[in-house]
Amino acid sequence: MVKRAFWLSKIETLWKRRSILWLSGIRRCGKTVLSQSLPAIEYFDCELPRTRARMEDVESFLSELKGKRAVLDEIQRLPNPAQLLKIAADHFPSVRILATGSSILEASVKFKDTLTGRKETLWLTPMITADMHDFKNTSLEHRLLHGGLPPFFLEKTLPERDFQEWMDSYWAKDIQDLFRLERRASFQKFLELLFVNSGGIFEAAKYASPCEVSRQTIANYLKAADATYVAHVLRPFSGHKPTEIIAAPKVYAFDTGFVCYFRGWDKLRSQDMGGLWEHFVLNEMMAHLQSRAVRYWRTKQGREIDFILPLRGGEVHTIECKLSEKDYDPSATIAFRRDYPKGRNFAVCHDVEKSFERRYGSVNVRMTSLPEFQEHIT
Repeated sequence: MVKRAFWLSKIETLWKRRSILWLSGIRRCGKTVLSQSLPAIEYFDCELPRTRARMEDVESFLSELKGKRAVLDEIQRLPNPAQLLKIAADHFPSVRILATGSSILEASVKFKDTLTGRKETLWLTPMITADMHDFKNTSLEHRLLHGGLPPFFLEKTLPERDFQEWMDSYWAKDIQDLFRLERRASFQKFLELLFVNSGGIFEAAKYASPCEVSRQTIANYLKAADATYVAHVLRPFSGHKPTEIIAAPKVYAFDTGFVCYFRGWDKLRSQDMGGLWEHFVLNEMMAHLQSRAVRYWRTKQGREIDFILPLRGGEVHTIECKLSEKDYDPSATIAFRRDYPKGRNFAVCHDVEKSFERRYGSVNVRMTSLPEFQEHIT
């Protein structure tokens, strides 16, 4: 069992703040294995009838766990999971609980309201750089092509059948239970097109005809994909300047492996890597920040900055993603800083080992590796 040090450290830190920790993440991202790898843990699989029967007397069950650490996996299988966690938080603070479950439970109003102020949340994203070191495979090409779901990443050959099986399971167990959407073929066609066009500007009208549904239905499909973390919707950053795009979002697929699969790639050319590197950097940012509060910037003249990170106090960081620092063009950053001077500028480059500053007129840009970039923003 691989010990994923970054995530294990996150869990220990969050447990110091509150006794209840909710571990979220899309299916097959490794929640169960990660929770089982915790030291000195009592593990309970709530899908098993005998486990659920043991928890019927909540107070008795929690009394046996005093001073211990427990994992309640697939907690949505309990008749009232929110009540169990509330009692644990209020009356058994010495019990450290890590709970995992489906996005259905996480999205429910009752679950959120009951546990407001009582739990911490950790979002387990697809694999990051630190995970690749733990899995002893640091090949960027392998990570981009196979994606960041651990079972897929560990396969030596491309697990093409697994990608489609994952899609079928996602429809049956997430979308149907949570949203009750109809027309499976239309929704899956929408996702396929979304993954093919991942990283581009999203226009609902371009999806409606091939999916044979209305623009409003396409908007509903996007909300469902965003709510289940299968797509990340990045809104444009704007000060409402007349030259800026202020409405159209960019949409990124949650994982590079699915992008490659639906684009029909079984090998990566150099021209394929740049856009996938952008996806990888975004995933890494979200994992470290534990937030999707990332935007992009684009003008009507076509100048664009990959990612904008708004901060408190009016500062905004610019982030450009390049495989090589030689490919970096500062013109968009210079234009952006004329209107928004407060903040730092980063070019995250795969071929940079030691970060350094480069000056373009009045603008400083930090040319940085991905690991060093994370140190600057967290």
